[in-house]
Amino acid sequence: MFRGERPTGTKQGIYHELCLQARGLFEGERDAIANAANLSALIYGGLEEINWVGFYFLKGGQLVLGPFQGSPACVRIALGKGVCGTAAQRRETVVVSNVDKFPGHISCDSASRSEIVVPLLKTGKVIGALDIDSPKLNRFNEDDRAGLETLAALWIEASDVNQA
Repeated sequence: MFRGERPTGTKQGIYHELCLQARGLFEGERDAIANAANLSALIYGGLEEINWVGFYFLKGGQLVLGPFQGSPACVRIALGKGVCGTAAQRRETVVVSNVDKFPGHISCDSASRSEIVVPLLKTGKVIGALDIDSPKLNRFNEDDRAGLETLAALWIEASDVNQA
C-alpha cells in the first residue's frame, strides 16, 4: 500500500496502481465517509502537482463538503455553480485547464490553476462529486479523466453511499 512514495511511470500505470491500492483500502469496509477519506488521501499522496482532493455530497439540493486533503474549502456549492456544481448538473466529468477562464469559477484556493471534477452517480442519480485541483495550468488530461472516473466508480461500488 502507498506509504509516502508516489507511484511512478505513465499516468495510466499510476492510476492502475492507485486503483489496486484503493481496492485494498476498501476491502471489508462499506462506510462511505471512511472510504472517501481514505480515497482522498490516496489520490492526494499518489498524484503529483495536486493541491486539493476532496468529496462533495449532494444534500438538500446542494453539494456539501465531505472528506478532503488540502487547505480549507468552500462548504456548500449550488448545483450549476462553479466547476463542481457544473459537473454535478451535467452529470459528466469537467476538465478545466485554466480555472480563471471558467465562467463562474468558485475560487476556494487562489493557488489552484486547473481542476477536474468527476460527478458521483449511483443508479443514475447524482450523489456528489470528486474534485481535484492543481497549482499547474493544463494539469489534467484524458488519462486523468479515465483514471479518476475509475477510482470514483470503485468508491461507489465499495461504499454504502446512502451514509454520505
